[in-house]
Amino acid sequence: MHASGTPFTDPSGDRLRSWLGIDSETFYDERRIAIIPMGFCFPGLDDKGGDLPPRRECAPLWREKLFSALKHVELTLLVGQYAQAWHLKERRKSSLTETVQAWREYGPDFIPLPHPSWRNNAWVKKNPWFETELLPVLRKRVAAALAG
Repeated sequence: MHASGTPFTDPSGDRLRSWLGIDSETFYDERRIAIIPMGFCFPGLDDKGGDLPPRRECAPLWREKLFSALKHVELTLLVGQYAQAWHLKERRKSSLTETVQAWREYGPDFIPLPHPSWRNNAWVKKNPWFETELLPVLRKRVAAALAG
């Protein structure tokens, strides 16, 4: 992202597009898909080389205004725990795993997902229901939203 100026132009983007069942051209078509981060600035890296959490002041300043300007949102994917916390608030479960596992409770508006980062490879392997139960439904919902 920092080199290209475009989000998800890395292996995590490849994984996310695979989860969604769409190609890069569709993913980056701004008329069809909005990629909205929790913050519009890079928060820096932690001691282990991972991204720091989004800055606390960012989302309250602009997120509701931006979402209210989007008129035809058919599906919102909550990628990662920060997006889930913001959108689901008290409906969120006590862990990312429990929240994603309860994905049926948040529809049809939201589908919570783990971040597609390589750091979550172990999570994906430990939770095979994600690929067998959630991803087929996610792909159908994305295809329907794009066709709509």
